[in-house]
Amino acid sequence: MGIFDKLFSSKSKEIPLVAPLSGEVVSIREVSDPTFGQEILGKGVAIRPTSNRVLAPCDGVIEMMFDTGHAVSLTSDTGAEILIHIGLETVTLKGKHFTIHAKNGERVRTGQLLIEFEREALIAEGFDIITPMVICNSDAFHTITPYINKTVSAGELVLGLEK
Repeated sequence: MGIFDKLFSSKSKEIPLVAPLSGEVVSIREVSDPTFGQEILGKGVAIRPTSNRVLAPCDGVIEMMFDTGHAVSLTSDTGAEILIHIGLETVTLKGKHFTIHAKNGERVRTGQLLIEFEREALIAEGFDIITPMVICNSDAFHTITPYINKTVSAGELVLGLEK
């Protein structure tokens, strides 16, 4: 067995999910809404955004693009059911400050633009813009590793899943 065989045979089977937006990645438990913070919907991470564009964290299919634009769920090609929720209580805006760029049933690629939002307007209106990214079928994975307490650009690793 050569050196490369050893390297590749010991490689993790981790499925990477990347940051859907730029910002500070924190524990999902830091989200004040108990539905997210107590992991009722599943395990994940939260991002305090510094950008205003939500990108696909993986290749997959849009299952539900909320018509208010405040959230999107997708199923990755590896079977993860992912919910990205922009801010807390932002559904009450009924779409104000959100622009949708993908639709239900659409196949998306990692990094594809899904939603744009007016970050400064949300803050000005008093909304907490922390953005949870939750694996809704967490029980389908043996291990879910959050890569937290760092600042990331959209597209950088934030979650590792193992079946």
